[in-house]
Order: sequence, then structure tokens, then C-alpha cells
Amino acid sequence: MSQNIQVPELAQIKVHGHTRAAFLTRASLSAGAVFGLAAVSPITRAAIAQSGGGDLDIANYALTLEYLEAAFYAQALKEVSGLSSDNKKLATELRDNEDAHVDALKAMISDAGGTPVDVPTVDFGDSFKDEATFLKTANVFEDLGVSAYNGAGPLIESTDILVAAGTIVQVEARHAALVRLARSKPPAPQAFDKASTMDEVLAAAKPFIKS
Repeated sequence: MSQNIQVPELAQIKVHGHTRAAFLTRASLSAGAVFGLAAVSPITRAAIAQSGGGDLDIANYALTLEYLEAAFYAQALKEVSGLSSDNKKLATELRDNEDAHVDALKAMISDAGGTPVDVPTVDFGDSFKDEATFLKTANVFEDLGVSAYNGAGPLIESTDILVAAGTIVQVEARHAALVRLARSKPPAPQAFDKASTMDEVLAAAKPFIKS
């Protein structure tokens, strides 16, 4: 005779006092941040200087997106009411990762003799009216970030810079998966990620950038 066995939600399984969702957030993001920042080295900065304006333009393009994401999470932590403990920790980790990406890209561009683009003025509309809306918008931003790096990769001339970009996109992909997990969505719904052109990405980001 069969029995109906109640299986707890995976995200609620405790791992040393933390829910599985919180444990996965900290473990995966911490690992990505360590390897990602280590790759942005003086060698990479020298390579971007040698590769010319093309790679500098791509770096500034990436910096614009990182500015947008960093501002989004910083504002969310101030304005979204009713964030669960796990989602507040997730937003904090993501904000810190995006801040680190901003710092690394600005240093690369400056050390290569370029000028980092200015921080844009942003408006996220009603993205922070509640937790569900915040997570949905975060999902859009993280998927956009991954597709942007995927699309820009073939345009990068320097292999050192390509490696640095690869370490950032790995963390962005972890972000996307964790936000999907927080929304009870499949973390990897497709076997292959989309690659978007710069025009496509900037068109998607334009509604949130005011200057």
C-alpha cells in the first residue's frame, strides 16, 4: 500500500542552522567573488591598454551595467518592505558583488589610460513596491547581465580581458540562478544562455537610466 510522504521544500532544509537557500547563497557567491576578483590583475589591466579603444569601450559598457545593478540592490535594501531574512541576505550579497565589479572595472579602465563612464542617474519605477516585484526585476537584470557578457565576449580582443570578463559573468550567472531559486523558479531553465548584442542590452536597460 502506497503512502503519501511529505518532503520538505529544499530551500527550507537546515544546513548547520541556516536554510539551504541561505547556505547556497553564501557558498556560491563567496566562491565566485574570490576567483573573480583575483582575475582582475595588473596583467589584465596592461592587456586592456594594449588592445585599444575597442576593449575600453566594452569595459565601459560592462561598467554601465554594473552601476545599474549595484544601484538597484542598494536601493532595494532601503525601500523594499517585508523582505524575508534569506532574501535580505541575498540582496546584500548581490549588492556587494556588484560594488566589487564596479571597483574592478573602474580600476582596469583607469590603469589602461581610459576614463570610466560616469555613474548614471537611475529610476527603477515601482520595482520596490513588494518582495515579489523586487525579485522579478532582479531576475530581469541578472539575466540581462549574463546575456550582455555573453554577447560582448566575442568582441573582446585581449584574451586576458576575456578571462576577466568570464570570471564576472560566472558570478552574474550565479546571481541569476539564486534569484530564480528565491522565486521558486528553475535555476537553469535552458541548457544554453542567450547572447545579446549591445544594442539589445542598452535598449532593455534604457527605461531605468535617466542620464
